[in-house]
Amino acid sequence: MTHRNRPWVRLVVGIILAAALVFFLFPVVWMFLTTFKTQDQIFTTPPVLVPPAEQWNLNNYIAALTQSGGLQALRDSLIVSGSTALISVVVGSLAAYSLARYRTGGDQFAFWILSTRMFPPVASAIPLFLIFRDLKLLDTHWALIIANSIFTLPFAIWLLKGFIEDLPPELEESALIDGASAFQAFWHVTRPLIGPGVVTATLFTFVFTWNEFMFALLLTKNRVRPLTVMISSLAGGHEILWAQIAASGVIAIIPGVLLVVFLQRYIVRGLTMGALKY
Repeated sequence: MTHRNRPWVRLVVGIILAAALVFFLFPVVWMFLTTFKTQDQIFTTPPVLVPPAEQWNLNNYIAALTQSGGLQALRDSLIVSGSTALISVVVGSLAAYSLARYRTGGDQFAFWILSTRMFPPVASAIPLFLIFRDLKLLDTHWALIIANSIFTLPFAIWLLKGFIEDLPPELEESALIDGASAFQAFWHVTRPLIGPGVVTATLFTFVFTWNEFMFALLLTKNRVRPLTVMISSLAGGHEILWAQIAASGVIAIIPGVLLVVFLQRYIVRGLTMGALKY
């Protein structure tokens, strides 16, 4: 019997994993339970862990979506995050193919793309604000899509570049011999084989943009208000709507959870194929 197969080892590992699960899920459970509490119960000492059953209703969720502008914020976040993920993956896959197969620009150009990931986004906030102001793009979806794509695109390129480099180039060469163009070889041969990488890149770029706050606050005002900005606006100078903040937080994590649940098989394959080695 190997060391890892001993019963006491499995028991200790199980206890550690269970403790870690409770530790990391407790804030989420507490936030969910807070959505059913009244304002008085939130500040009660000792704290009310589980509110009475008669208080389990959707009033705080409805208030967060209607009175606080949550529906508009949810729509804006979906538009910005979805568009950014789409642009990053489409452009990133083409750029990754060019870098992996044709060494476009040489190693220096590839490193330059990677170096943009080291650039702090806050350093570009004011220049981007001035550019979008002159282009009349402030308080629009395009401002957030472009700003977020600048920082998610290098991640998508290097993630997909690793996948493409792991594929034997003979697959595409055989398609070229059969008369296919370079784009047709990429689209019909390479693209299906890097499916797990595409899904992984889509999920990560979507989540990065979904959780982004700085650009969302700086580049928007009234017409566009993503969820991150809407939730922060619920903490006013005279009153903090904790129950609505908790309800908005629960709503905000649902898209990411659903994506992980439905795309888990592809994500696991994508993360275990060595694509994150860069």
